[in-house]
Amino acid sequence: MWGKSTAAFFLGLPLAVALVGIAALLSGDQRFYTLPALVLFFLVWVGVMTWAFVFRSGARAWLWLGGATVIGYGLLYALKASGLVKVAA
Repeated sequence: MWGKSTAAFFLGLPLAVALVGIAALLSGDQRFYTLPALVLFFLVWVGVMTWAFVFRSGARAWLWLGGATVIGYGLLYALKASGLVKVAA
């Protein structure tokens, strides 16, 4: 139980940030959709933390949430570096 709880605590926030960031980058009009995405961020964060308790062991929770976090930030970096999406200022 401690393994799942620590995975949810330490990896829930970064994974939620990555998911909301990807959604905000891929939205058509970032100036319009960024605020609703930030409002929904808390629900995504709670969902990700709840997802940690689905796994059979703490090690699996760490591996899956950690892998999803790395993939999420890698995708964010790839989207920005490729120039396919522009960050609205």
